[in-house]
Amino acid sequence: MTIDALTLKAQKVCENKGTRFTPIREKVFRLLAETTSGVGAYDLLEQLKVSEPNAKPATIYRALDFLADMGFIHKIESTNAFMLCHHFEQSHPVQLLICEQCGHVAELHSNVLSDELDQKANQLGFTITNQTVEARGLCKNCQ
Repeated sequence: MTIDALTLKAQKVCENKGTRFTPIREKVFRLLAETTSGVGAYDLLEQLKVSEPNAKPATIYRALDFLADMGFIHKIESTNAFMLCHHFEQSHPVQLLICEQCGHVAELHSNVLSDELDQKANQLGFTITNQTVEARGLCKNCQ
């Protein structure tokens, strides 16, 4: 799906939820849509400053918080980076494959892995409220 198509889809989700997809939020969304690896907040800030020279760290963090709340992005906890979710129209389990050499991040949606983790957690009396599994290795291009 193209960046324009993803952006249009995000705009429609925002309309349906009664929230605003402001120009800054859209710009950050588009910056994330341009990459297949995770991007840190300060790297995003530097990219955003090209079109918004007065942007501050709070600008980026507010936009990232909004995009995360809407389900448009995933946070890669191990690298403190963010990536666009191309399947944001529905709730889904998330597994991320992170290449240690080139930084490429592939997103999987395995209900089997998610269900197994939920089952094991329930056996321990634990309720999972948010689940993102990260696996590190080498992508096919770096092997």
